[in-house]
Amino acid sequence: MADGSTPLAFSAAVEAATSPIWDKVKARVTPLEWRLQAPLIAAINDLKRQKNAVILAHNYMTPEIFHGVGDFVGDSLGLAREAARSDAAIIVQAGVLFMAETSKVLCPDKTVLIPDPLAGCSLAASITGADVRLIRQRHPGLPIVAYVNTTAEVKAEVDICCTSANAVQVVEQIAREWGVSRVVLLPDEFLARNVARQTDIGIVAWQGRCEVHERFDAADIAELRAAYPGADILAHPECPTEVLEASDFAGSTAAMTDYVMHRKPRQVVLITECSMADNVACDAPETEFIRPCNLCPHMKRISLENIYEALLHDRYEVTVDADIADRARLAVQRMIDLPPPAAPARYDLVKARHHVDVELI
Repeated sequence: MADGSTPLAFSAAVEAATSPIWDKVKARVTPLEWRLQAPLIAAINDLKRQKNAVILAHNYMTPEIFHGVGDFVGDSLGLAREAARSDAAIIVQAGVLFMAETSKVLCPDKTVLIPDPLAGCSLAASITGADVRLIRQRHPGLPIVAYVNTTAEVKAEVDICCTSANAVQVVEQIAREWGVSRVVLLPDEFLARNVARQTDIGIVAWQGRCEVHERFDAADIAELRAAYPGADILAHPECPTEVLEASDFAGSTAAMTDYVMHRKPRQVVLITECSMADNVACDAPETEFIRPCNLCPHMKRISLENIYEALLHDRYEVTVDADIADRARLAVQRMIDLPPPAAPARYDLVKARHHVDVELI
């Protein structure tokens, strides 16, 4: 019973309405699962039309959410851009809380809903606004860049935001604007280390980590090489540097998707959150995806059931203090206003093999 009173049934009308989605996800969803999921997908898509709502679905959502109800799908930067452009009255964030806060910061006049307010993030939890203020005292005169995987409170204390897709571009741009040779980049230690190997700008780093990506190590890559010698191995820059060094390609989730869709490898391994491979596989049936599975427990708190409940009852509205929102908006908007790259950014693995130290706070 999706709403606690009336069960949503699999009917001929539901089957017809969701048939194109089933055709896309049927290699990743069983027929039994689909009989439970399809009625919710149809009901959610009906509610969106009734309420002038859109769903922003991150790449780490499961396929039935990503392909079934997501109106805008992609990485953090892409979703931030879509949130800013959307003319919907309601935004449902199929992702984690810091993403919903970012949508609210960019769209203060819209209702932003998070299906589960406990969908957090280990990176966002690793640093506070008070920490950033102390960092600024310790490093006066240095610009501070925050990864979007941070709370609105943290974004309000920094000079500009970045994602893994544009972190090198942002670091170099803010260094030019400030006329400095060092930049603070927080909170992801591994992203900072990997950015440092792509630029001549010195990096001061915080010691936050993503609990999904930090689990991968060079031994994992060696085992994959031995088991699947023909597979292309693609790593996310939140992984340890040793993982990038051992991989064939490194880049954001958007860059990984672009690699698979354009190069069409016979076998591929995505060193990132598990559902990413499922979602790309739905659009790349000719590629075999090898799945070394690390799940994000926070992303997996989002389900079709709680998306439906959120829309039906306008449940779990996200609010951000007006002063924090105003200051955070400046940092996010500065990132959005940067010219987008001609192609999704990748990390040069030749450069990445040259050791460059960061200064850890």
